[in-house]
Amino acid sequence: MKLTATYVRSTIFGISDSLVSTVGLLSGIDISGTARQAIILAGVVYAFVEAFSMAVGSFLSEQSAAEYLAQGEVSETTPYVAGAIMFISFVLASFIPIVSYIFLPLASALWVSIALSLFSLFIVGGISAKISKTKILSHGLRMVVLGGAAILIGVIVGGAAKIR
Repeated sequence: MKLTATYVRSTIFGISDSLVSTVGLLSGIDISGTARQAIILAGVVYAFVEAFSMAVGSFLSEQSAAEYLAQGEVSETTPYVAGAIMFISFVLASFIPIVSYIFLPLASALWVSIALSLFSLFIVGGISAKISKTKILSHGLRMVVLGGAAILIGVIVGGAAKIR
């Protein structure tokens, strides 16, 4: 049961953090007036660098928590698996907001990226609620509101740094 909770946490955290931070980054870069190729490149580089960073953080925090609970050395299987889950879920979810910049005109890519990300956050919140047997609608909406705040921050900062 505990291992399952660790893996669920890593998956939900990886997906939600990826969606929120990637779409926030892409929105800010897009609003600033940056070219499509630079937006896509920044998104892909960010996806892999941040996925690795999150995986390392997941590994270290899971290992530290396990060592604390065991008061000593523990198996490293769970932290490695949690880190791998974090990496994979982060990278895969990053491409949800990136894909619109690859296939759509720049003028509509921003709005489609935001819409796909918010919809995906709602679904992840709903799945998380279903797993934990809590209210699906309120969890989904909470993910959308918090994710929307990150997008808004990206848009505000990107707009302030607009390329002239």
